[in-house]
Amino acid sequence: MKQAFPPKLRSCWHPVAYSDQLTNAPYGTFLLDQAVVIWRDSNQQAHAMRDLCIHRGTALSLGWIKNDCIVCPYHAWEYNNKGACVHIPQAPDIEIPKKANTPIYHCKEKFGLVWVALEKPLYSLPEIPEFENDGWKLVQTGPFDWDSDASRQTENFTDFGHFPWVHPGLLGDPERPEVPPCTVQRKGAVLHYSIVRPEAPNPDDFPVFANEEVVRPERKSVYQLHLPYTIVLRLGWGGEEGMVYFFVSQPISNTKCRGYCIIGRNYNTDEPDTILQNFEQVIFDQDKRIVESQRPQQVPFDLNEELHLNFDAVAISYRRAMKKEQLT
Repeated sequence: MKQAFPPKLRSCWHPVAYSDQLTNAPYGTFLLDQAVVIWRDSNQQAHAMRDLCIHRGTALSLGWIKNDCIVCPYHAWEYNNKGACVHIPQAPDIEIPKKANTPIYHCKEKFGLVWVALEKPLYSLPEIPEFENDGWKLVQTGPFDWDSDASRQTENFTDFGHFPWVHPGLLGDPERPEVPPCTVQRKGAVLHYSIVRPEAPNPDDFPVFANEEVVRPERKSVYQLHLPYTIVLRLGWGGEEGMVYFFVSQPISNTKCRGYCIIGRNYNTDEPDTILQNFEQVIFDQDKRIVESQRPQQVPFDLNEELHLNFDAVAISYRRAMKKEQLT
């Protein structure tokens, strides 16, 4: 039996596409098991609505844009950005029934992503000043489609203990597997925590981190986990060089999610984007086979269902906060 999403998730902003994926044609996707179509008008404003023509249930995302309306591919009914049908070519002179509409959703663009909330949003998107600074170069990676719940994909991004084993020589060092203590502070719907932990030396194939001269490098990682599925991670190595990871997972269904990862850094800005993109593809593929094997596919938010040790402080805090905010 399919598990229903908690209603409050409908009032959260979720990513549904990179902005450059939305061109001059409708784009269809799923969010919280709901079929959604996004599209642009002539002013390049993004809109979102249910991906459904009320006439015969056809996906509007298979249609096209005409006169700032989305046109159904089956009978060419036209829907405006309010979700109302404004033209029925088979009966141009009739009064269009009030039932001839489709629900619209909240839609905005930020960080190069298109965001949708199915109900009035309760939380704000994070602020990332580095992403508005010309001294920082931004690189889009992914998206990364996994057969898991978005909660598993998000929690994996915050897990320190797996780095030496799942990403040896890339993110972790099997000779230094210890996880230092980590204290998590909750401020509303945001978890704040930081850690200084061992990492692997910069690999020759992927010179992505600013630790080239260090034999046994450490990194300081400062996290903001914005409930339910958004993470801002700032990395530093004690110098001027810095990196910002912005990760967010799209909850497609209880068993499918799509991760978006945008990386900013203020060093090696002349390197081609493909270095970071290929690096993250390797990392996410290594994680994917592990996370897709986890059962249940959704994080079990009851702490009694899995075993937790001290180095699982972030996972414990995440699960408690999600329950507290009624997002489980």
